[in-house]
Amino acid sequence: MTSTIQGLLQKLEDPKRPLLGPTIKWLKLYGLILPRTRKGKMIYLSILTVMGLFIISEYVDMIIMRNDVNHLLLNFKYSMLSSVNVIKVITMYAWHKHWMGIFKFTTRVDIERRNSPDPFYRETVRKYTKYCRIITYIYWFLGYCTVIMIVVQPAAKYLLSSTYRQNVKDGTEKFLEVVNSWTPFDKTTMSGYLISNIIQGVASLYSGGWITSYDTNAFVLMIFFRGELELLRRDCQSLFGTEENPVTKEEALKRIDHCHQRHNDILKYFRLFDSCLSPIMLLYVIVCSVMLCATTVQLTTESSAMQKLITFQYLMFGVSQVFIYCWHSNDVFYVSQDLMLGPYESYWFARTLSEQKNLHLLAGQLNKQIVLTAGPFSYINLATFINILKGAYSYYTLLN
Repeated sequence: MTSTIQGLLQKLEDPKRPLLGPTIKWLKLYGLILPRTRKGKMIYLSILTVMGLFIISEYVDMIIMRNDVNHLLLNFKYSMLSSVNVIKVITMYAWHKHWMGIFKFTTRVDIERRNSPDPFYRETVRKYTKYCRIITYIYWFLGYCTVIMIVVQPAAKYLLSSTYRQNVKDGTEKFLEVVNSWTPFDKTTMSGYLISNIIQGVASLYSGGWITSYDTNAFVLMIFFRGELELLRRDCQSLFGTEENPVTKEEALKRIDHCHQRHNDILKYFRLFDSCLSPIMLLYVIVCSVMLCATTVQLTTESSAMQKLITFQYLMFGVSQVFIYCWHSNDVFYVSQDLMLGPYESYWFARTLSEQKNLHLLAGQLNKQIVLTAGPFSYINLATFINILKGAYSYYTLLN
């Protein structure tokens, strides 16, 4: 079993993209990166259109059932998250060139670090690659566990609860759906119910693929930028060599120029990455607060143990989703804040005044804030994560 899993994971690796291999393949599998063939593009664009229509049907169902608060809350949390997923795909298509530029820069720099003669570089890359794989596979597992539990819950409840089966037969309780959506046919018949559940199940599984592929791609890129900032600080520490082995003035100037250029490249591509991710993060901050609130309300009002388990799993996935974004963005921010210390950790005090002035200019360049944003309103960090939880709790108390 272990060898089979390792074999499957190995197939996700790409020698041309040692860091981004699994995430790029996942993005291509779910159509966030469109294939080059016209037929392939048409297939994925058709899927996006169908998914968009399905989400509209969820909102139609909410309008029809607006007087049922529990039904409204249940449908709202799924439809809002689905809407964010569709927007993710649309932005990936709209900013395809930007994303490709980020991927090319990341891959080029990552390969350079892996082939470096410096063992510290190679070890740092090995560590953050391993960490990327752990985060990616755990997130995929958690995401698909959540989606599968949502998909199988109607069948599981029907098989495990005799009371529910009797209530359905008596007509006192409706069939439980995977997610609530409007259909142009009658869902109260067995055939209509089965067809609608199959549609809802397939849509949920595909939406899960969008979530996991987009999010893990963002996580890996954040980890990469953090690693680059860490390596840049280390290079700044050796600008003038060591006390026993100092470098020449020309070599020191060359190293300062190299560190300056590297920092410019990091700033350029991180800001490009932030510009692509920032609108999605703004939606996350808004949607996740409401989603966590609705899930908590459902968790406290649900009587079925199985439903509570599924709701709790969904809540944990929602919390972890926001937390991982905030944690890694927070990590990048604090590493960038400490970056300017790198030049002053070098052997600068034994150098000439002109070299010290160049060092001071470099330190000023490095003293720039690098952090993800949620639109123009907020940074993505641990403080934001706590505010999201506070907001969700406030909405929860208000609804109660």
